[in-house]
Amino acid sequence: MAFWIVIGVLILVVAALLALALLRGQDTGVAAAEYDLQVYRDQLAGVERDLERGVVSKEEAARIKTEVSRRILDTDKVLQVAEDVHRAPKAMTYGAILASLVLLAASVGIYQKIGAPGYPDLPLQLRFDQAEQARENRPSQAEIEAQVPPVAAQVDPRQKELVAKLRTAVAARPNDLKGHELLAGNEAALGNYAAAYRAHQQVIDIKGANATADDYADLADLMIMAAGGYVSPKAEAALQKALMMDPKNGKALYYTGLMFAQNGRPDVTFNIWRDLLEESAPDDPWVRPIRNQIEDAAAIAGVNYRLPPQANAPALAGPYADAVSAASDMTPEERQAMIQSMVSQLSERLDTDGGSPQEWAQLIGALGVLGDKDKAATAWAKAREAFAGDTAAVDTIRAAAVRAGVVE
Repeated sequence: MAFWIVIGVLILVVAALLALALLRGQDTGVAAAEYDLQVYRDQLAGVERDLERGVVSKEEAARIKTEVSRRILDTDKVLQVAEDVHRAPKAMTYGAILASLVLLAASVGIYQKIGAPGYPDLPLQLRFDQAEQARENRPSQAEIEAQVPPVAAQVDPRQKELVAKLRTAVAARPNDLKGHELLAGNEAALGNYAAAYRAHQQVIDIKGANATADDYADLADLMIMAAGGYVSPKAEAALQKALMMDPKNGKALYYTGLMFAQNGRPDVTFNIWRDLLEESAPDDPWVRPIRNQIEDAAAIAGVNYRLPPQANAPALAGPYADAVSAASDMTPEERQAMIQSMVSQLSERLDTDGGSPQEWAQLIGALGVLGDKDKAATAWAKAREAFAGDTAAVDTIRAAAVRAGVVE
């Protein structure tokens, strides 16, 4: 309240000063030179009267008349070259006063909308320090996991039974690398991301010094999924480990940028994502989420940034490209029939047994190349349903759907 009282008093004082200046800035009706001219004329008349009364001699009267006449001539010249000073029309004066009041009131309204009365100044370094404190004191992985609701993934009951058996088998063989890899993947497919990253941690422990940057980036990925998209200190440590081993690891860079965005440093986020976007292939899984968020990060960071157009992805990749290359001696009709047969087989298998996000992406991409957008759209819908709740998987499949032209 004290703030608004001070502002109100200042506005009234400024408005009063403006009004006073406008109202006082008026012509008095007679220029100063006109007063002088009247005085000189009165002096001439006075000299004539003094001469008649004998107060001055003729010689003295003639000298005074000459001097006064000279001053009259000088003053008359001034009047001839001087510009008339007139008062502004009343309507203009009052209009200026009203416009000033409107501007002052508008400034108050704008400040109420975009300002923060009652808050102290926030210098840039202070905001950086606050962001660093928030990062250091943010909740742990376990605290966030306890708040995230379980993912309701639609899976075949037979798969649940197989995963249960796999858990039992892996528990009996704690050093079984392949078993833990399978367990991590299957737990993630069921939406059990916490169990998945614990199994993946066992994979890293078994590998020891042979663990790669991708292993640590995948570990962070699973932790972040388990925390509903939140990058915890534990996930950050895995990301840092991945970047120490491979500073260009795309997944680790994407999530590191996300971590800075969650902790009040969108400027760092923007710099990381912009460089990563410029160096990534169009079908890299982190490209789409970056493109969806980078303009917002730039705007919050105060950067004028326009997203570059999406580069065209390769028309056909993976096993389909290899098959076409190997079938160079076939006729165009034979090659087309072979590709359609491969695509049909993959489609039937995914419909029956399911598959990985990469396989669904290959199917959608191949259907797009074949020009069958209806089937590509159907495959996209099925894949999206199969991986509901798995953001990373859906992003991978979505990228293929975008290239196929079934998603904008």
